[in-house]
Amino acid sequence: MTPPPEPARGSAVGAEAHYRALESLYAAAPINQLFESQLEIPEPGRARIRFTIDARHFHAGGAAHGTSYFKMLDDAAFYAANSLVTDRFLLTTAFNLLFTKPLGPGPVVAEGRWVSGQRRVFVAEARLIDESGEEVSRGTGTFMKSRIPLAGLPGYRADPR
Repeated sequence: MTPPPEPARGSAVGAEAHYRALESLYAAAPINQLFESQLEIPEPGRARIRFTIDARHFHAGGAAHGTSYFKMLDDAAFYAANSLVTDRFLLTTAFNLLFTKPLGPGPVVAEGRWVSGQRRVFVAEARLIDESGEEVSRGTGTFMKSRIPLAGLPGYRADPR
């Protein structure tokens, strides 16, 4: 498998600052007031988000609604891809989900990984891991560079203080 390209900033310090700024952007997004979660970008092309699912996320059958799965998988795949792009915000253009197990309350980890693309369109995948370590869902997304500059977005800052 081809390793992910390094972010365009050209230095490890620049890449780390970009990852921290993306983590800050994630935390500032209004939607994340509805989901207890925390993003971590450990390296180029990878993202990990820790979520806590509770009854607020359930459908009538007593398990997490599919919108919760989508949110977690899309976010992890998106940030894995956007970790490679330092100038523009990416947009999800397509996303496919596979549900393999109902998800109840508790901690969940979404692991995202860049698959391909280096210029305008990126492909990334993600999987959800429940607290027992079992994969409960996976998804693959296509993301495209937008005209929205990252630097102009509220929350995108390298120093989250």
